[in-house]
Amino acid sequence: MEKLFKIYVYKEGDPPMFHDGPCKSIYSSEGRFIHELERGKSFTTTDPDEALVYFLPFSVVMLVQYLYVPGSHEIDAIGNTVVDYINVIADKYPFWNRSLGADHFIVSCHDWGPRTSSYVPHLFNNSIRVLCNANTSEGFNPKKDASFPEIHLRTGEITGLVGGPSPSRRSILAFFAGRLHGHIRRLLLEQWKDKDQDVQVHDQLRNGMSYDSMLKNNRFCLCPSGYEVASPRIVEAIYAECVPVLISDGYVPPFSDVLNWKAFSIQVQVKDIPKIKDILMGISQRQYLRMQRRVKQVQRHFVLNGLPKRFDEFHMTIHSIWLRRLNIRFHD
Repeated sequence: MEKLFKIYVYKEGDPPMFHDGPCKSIYSSEGRFIHELERGKSFTTTDPDEALVYFLPFSVVMLVQYLYVPGSHEIDAIGNTVVDYINVIADKYPFWNRSLGADHFIVSCHDWGPRTSSYVPHLFNNSIRVLCNANTSEGFNPKKDASFPEIHLRTGEITGLVGGPSPSRRSILAFFAGRLHGHIRRLLLEQWKDKDQDVQVHDQLRNGMSYDSMLKNNRFCLCPSGYEVASPRIVEAIYAECVPVLISDGYVPPFSDVLNWKAFSIQVQVKDIPKIKDILMGISQRQYLRMQRRVKQVQRHFVLNGLPKRFDEFHMTIHSIWLRRLNIRFHD
């Protein structure tokens, strides 16, 4: 891949809705990925005939910021902008029409990424969509789409995020803190909020409690979906060396092509939320230590670096795109 894979980034479109993205928000992974491709230091080519895939550099986050009317529940302006953009690309270059979009990709961490892509049927059905909202019930297709880690950079800084105490110093079984956001969290809060000292579930932390410290003081970190399946808590747990507990319906975890998520996380079905304590207590100390060690081993695959390094989040995402490009065959 490192020798052969070349990406062409279309130059059309003006910032901030194109060629730009947030690097200090819950959508940071999208912004940093766009930024890295725009720098042109890794995997990119200026010759479109040399490319194996073509990046459509619009940001759904920025489109929402500039085109969405709050409270309108109407995203036609966003979708139509994507339609117009792809029409420009298709008229100017031969590549989109040649493959009907199959060797093109987008990156989106916004919840509306899947919905926005549906305005162009070939984009939705053919193109590689790299999405944080990797929800099979909303049309995410693991054979052609790639799941993207949602990483919340609160300050924009990428250093000092990784690490935690040894397992022997983690005194609490499981933890979650987050506002009511979708039916899964409602079920979790109804079942566990203020009910058990071993399974500490909060809608908001009390004064004096540190979210980061709580993550690092727990053996297992609960990662329920909100209104959409993606949650930055999964990466936060991995950074804190806390075994993530994924509670979702239809979610495809990032990098599942090469990472065995069952080896370093627990996946709990929504119907089993009342059984969370029993499930986690049923994990032996030996099994927990093995899983926690594996969390530390996979940690580097979710790390953002100022200059990308082999096997980090940027390279893993590129690898996911590469694998899906290998599935595409063209016929004369």
